[in-house]
Amino acid sequence: MMQKEILKSARTGDSCVHVKHKSGLDIYICEMKGFRSVEAVIGTKYGSINNMFRTDSDSEFTTVPEGIAHFLEHKLFENQECGVFELFAKTGANCNAYTSFDKTAYLFSCSANYQENLRILLNFVQDPYFTDENVKKEMGIIGQEIQMTCDDPDWRVMFNMLECMYHSHPVKIDIAGTKESISHITPELLYKCYNTFYDLNNMALSIAGNIDADEVLAICDECLKDCEDHGLETYFGDEPETIVKKEIRQKFDIGADIFNLGYKCRPCSGSEKLKKTAAAAIAGELLTDPSSEMYQRLLKANIINSTFSYEVFTGDGYFSLIFSGESEKSEIIRDELIAEVKRMVNEGIPEKDFRRFQKTMYAVLIRELNNVEMVSSMMLDAYLEGVSPFDIIEHIAELTAQDVCGFMKNELDSEKLVLSVVERKAE
Repeated sequence: MMQKEILKSARTGDSCVHVKHKSGLDIYICEMKGFRSVEAVIGTKYGSINNMFRTDSDSEFTTVPEGIAHFLEHKLFENQECGVFELFAKTGANCNAYTSFDKTAYLFSCSANYQENLRILLNFVQDPYFTDENVKKEMGIIGQEIQMTCDDPDWRVMFNMLECMYHSHPVKIDIAGTKESISHITPELLYKCYNTFYDLNNMALSIAGNIDADEVLAICDECLKDCEDHGLETYFGDEPETIVKKEIRQKFDIGADIFNLGYKCRPCSGSEKLKKTAAAAIAGELLTDPSSEMYQRLLKANIINSTFSYEVFTGDGYFSLIFSGESEKSEIIRDELIAEVKRMVNEGIPEKDFRRFQKTMYAVLIRELNNVEMVSSMMLDAYLEGVSPFDIIEHIAELTAQDVCGFMKNELDSEKLVLSVVERKAE
């Protein structure tokens, strides 16, 4: 009999069940009584950055074409009999999937028939079907998708920034790859990647809502195939702490100039990453706060507008704090940002300002615990990070203004700041 582990937040009292299934799959279950809907997601630690890998049976690393993780995600929805979307449509469920830089996930949401939908989900992710014909067909579809992203200024301003930020880490490569790279994808390579990364020891199922834990586990017993852990190892190259260059500009047929300003920070993992992400988020709030002197000064000078915002961008082997918006004078924003970081480090962060954003962030997390979709996502993300689902709540609650100031001092180095601009073409 499988051993159930109860994971609980001492601060909020919320809990979920964790089981390491005999198949190798990690299973997270959150029974949310009083809710009608169910959200389930199965994910693998496999994204666009995982182009070099080996298992304990390989003597050397295998290198595969860029974009193959995203390509595999598309093809997994097609089996020998019919499309997976059609199967979910018959039960009334909504289904979707996505590939990011370091994970691929397949999910469904429903308000009835969750048992049948769970069977569909577990069965199709364990039943790949790749042929020369369906792979060739997909190349045209994904090629059009790649062209769309090439024509997307928001996409280009970000990847231009990443190319200036990272020397060798594949995070700088487009998730979908290029038309050239996907032309080298074959059924054999797809099966190689599938058998390596879709090993259940490298995956987790996360399900929340109107469910019964024992029922979920019984369905898992019915559907899951035993897998052997093959000792997967990935490689990203030797990435230095320095950036490639400080600035890049590209002209585009758009209505207003847009920019990304990104600080390249040191990557980390586990609990350290949770704490650092929380500190970075509050630093971002402080630096983009509409009530701050810097924001008001730039706003009154028509240098920024309401689009000025931030993002904490982090994953396996990369971490950065990115500021973005519309402006024809992004170099002034860069200078002001550098000066404001220096001022906060020297003068310290006022406790009242820190507490305001800490309480807001904590409140958002608590509110998300009453959202079936967010709980399911939170549990999967925790597995991928190697932490407990409720650890982030503790890190936010225990964070101090000194922690945020320390992050700004140690990580927001002006020598590691990249400016990427997509400029409006002259008429």
